[in-house]
Amino acid sequence: MAKKLVYVLNGPNLNLLGLREPEIYGTQTLDDIAAMLEDAGQELGIAIDMRQSNHEGHLVDWLHEAQAEGAHAVLLNAGAYTHTSIALLDAIRSITTPVIEVHLSDPTTREDFRHVSFVGMAAAQTFQGHGAQSYTLALESAAKL
Repeated sequence: MAKKLVYVLNGPNLNLLGLREPEIYGTQTLDDIAAMLEDAGQELGIAIDMRQSNHEGHLVDWLHEAQAEGAHAVLLNAGAYTHTSIALLDAIRSITTPVIEVHLSDPTTREDFRHVSFVGMAAAQTFQGHGAQSYTLALESAAKL
């Protein structure tokens, strides 16, 4: 039986995890999270395609690609684009592949401008505020879709 494919897309500044504001985002790097997801994916029968870009258009293109490649789901941590990107909102709405929003911190407990999530307006679910475990919780949820 073929593994389900799940794209894990990460937006701006997530390449600096472990260094950038560890009191908010933790000390695990994106590579640490990728390894954790690979292990969880093995248990769940899921193949992980993990990517990061600081460029909004790459994230839009990858959402379209996930649909074209028949991905089972997309986990999306859009970083700051969560709160600004109508392009990501439109891209999520333009595909039928379920998108699950992921955040390490809980944006609703932070600055007011972080309280609006354009990604969340179209996402099937949101996991936030659990540090790196937000990704694992989202992957477990994706496996059940």
